[in-house]
Amino acid sequence: MTVAIRMLAYGVTADLMDEYLRIGETTARLSLKKFVKAIVAIFSDEYLRSPNSSDIVRLLDVGEKRGFPGMLDIIDCMHWKWKNCPSAWKGMYSGHVHEPTIILEAVASYDLWIWHAFFGLPGSHNDISVLGRSSVFAPLAEGRAPPCNYSITGHDYTMRYYLVDGIYPSWTTLVKTIPAP
Repeated sequence: MTVAIRMLAYGVTADLMDEYLRIGETTARLSLKKFVKAIVAIFSDEYLRSPNSSDIVRLLDVGEKRGFPGMLDIIDCMHWKWKNCPSAWKGMYSGHVHEPTIILEAVASYDLWIWHAFFGLPGSHNDISVLGRSSVFAPLAEGRAPPCNYSITGHDYTMRYYLVDGIYPSWTTLVKTIPAP
């Protein structure tokens, strides 16, 4: 099953899959669908969701204990080379590396819980333009984000933040890491 999933994910042709696994493409795809449904059924309540109020309290508490009061998590984008990108799409998915890539924007907590993922944008996007399409800040923009009160060097703050690298814009909710620690 794992081999079938990898082969489908990397775009292996049906002929090679038939030859290697000795099952047809339709059977392999059906198996993949059942596998994904099982993963969602088992893990969706705990891991495949946005953080609720108690999760946010826990994440903020961990951040404060580690010296980052008000930090919710870390946000970043990764660019994956798309080896088997269809020829017709190569121009749209090629960006600064001049090869087709797929972007994954993710927010991950200290315990490796990836509670936000925005996946599959054309490679011509970068970390900043992905933020404009991402839903990670929607609750904050709509005024639905839980309150977050903390104090740093005598200044009181009410908005949680994310740690980011130097490419991100100077927003109140984004705190850039130390450039030269």
